Amino acid sequence: MKYRCVASSPEGLVQQVAVCYLRHGYWWYVSGRIPSSKDAEAIDRKLVAKYGIDLTERQRATRKAKGLANMQYIRYGDWFLLLVTEGHHPFKSQEQIHDCRRHPIRFEGYSISYRRAGVTPRGGAMPKWHACVRIDPTTYQQLKSYFTMRASHRSLANLKEDFQRIPFARYAPIRRQLLNIHRAVNQVRRQAGYEPVPASSLALRRRITQPFEKPSAMLNEVA
Repeated sequence: MKYRCVASSPEGLVQQVAVCYLRHGYWWYVSGRIPSSKDAEAIDRKLVAKYGIDLTERQRATRKAKGLANMQYIRYGDWFLLLVTEGHHPFKSQEQIHDCRRHPIRFEGYSISYRRAGVTPRGGAMPKWHACVRIDPTTYQQLKSYFTMRASHRSLANLKEDFQRIPFARYAPIRRQLLNIHRAVNQVRRQAGYEPVPASSLALRRRITQPFEKPSAMLNEVA
């Protein structure tokens, strides 16, 4: 069996974590960077073997039924993320772990968390939770300042290109953040008497990626 863990892009890693891992209860995590002096693929193999991560779905279900935790591992470049579910696992006593429901995962300007839905269910039903992917607060403020400072100094065509070059995948919270920046930019442009930037420049549709697909024909896998 081969456990794929090397993401092809930042967007691929974010998608795999938010869409696949968090929704299945992998809420506790440790992140870090592999030193340049180390062989990243050797570290992959070491961590997967050490924590028994390479399991089938049936094996994971059996462990869960026994009250044992399961783990996932993913890496992009030299940045890696280890995630674990509820239950007993030696990993929890060996590492200083964080809960993404309280401390979002920060990666490449993204903030990835697991949140309670804003609507309270009727009839005493359990509240729903969902993965939340947004631009982290520091990066968002920097991005907003960048655009508003240039709103009255750059041509409409240049601003359109700038918006289209924003690299973040268009998850719903990120779409709202980009629309906030867009409104701030157009407010500055209206005050200066310039033509507003059309919302179509934001490219708000999210593209689905293949998390572990690589440009070359071969996939990096952990045996």
